[in-house]
Amino acid sequence: MVEALRARVAGLDWADIAAQLDAEGCAVLSGLLDAAQVRALAALCGQPGLWPGWVAALQAALYARLVPVANAWGARLARPVRHPAALVRGGDPRPHCLRTGDDLPLQHGSEEAQAFPLQLDILLSTPGEDFTGGAMVLTEQRPRMQSRPIVLPLRCSDIALFAVAERPHAGTRGDYTVRLRHGIARVRSGQRLGLALRLDKAV
Repeated sequence: MVEALRARVAGLDWADIAAQLDAEGCAVLSGLLDAAQVRALAALCGQPGLWPGWVAALQAALYARLVPVANAWGARLARPVRHPAALVRGGDPRPHCLRTGDDLPLQHGSEEAQAFPLQLDILLSTPGEDFTGGAMVLTEQRPRMQSRPIVLPLRCSDIALFAVAERPHAGTRGDYTVRLRHGIARVRSGQRLGLALRLDKAV
């Protein structure tokens, strides 16, 4: 299972993903998890610490592909990127179960999350069947401009990849810093299961 998962990660168009991250600060990864893997994760959402070993393998494989993006962003922002070996804690999967009326308010990444500038969130329920509402929402604030909202259209098993707190944006006078928040809109009905994967302790 682990080797198949690594092969799927390697098969993604990482040049295009990097371009999406540079342009928008986010991308959607599809086709990495099969239905059995999604069911296994959904069943464990209420049991932290019981994640199958292939979850760590997924984190490690994605981390390896995203290191060049993180390092390039760090260089453009004149801010060194701390990698997993330099961190003391963090990295454990964080499940979230949102029911009718629940949401996850917009938030910045924590200090630890900012060490590695990218995070992932896996959708484990089916929109329109298991729940309605509950869209993944990002906002970014550019200097002297109004905040820009971004809604990521996710299907069950899709992985949202997004900048956690800050990213560089190429302007007419060079790079400047874009600040980001992320959250999940209110669930209108049903139950929305998801799993946040930090990349700051993937290996």
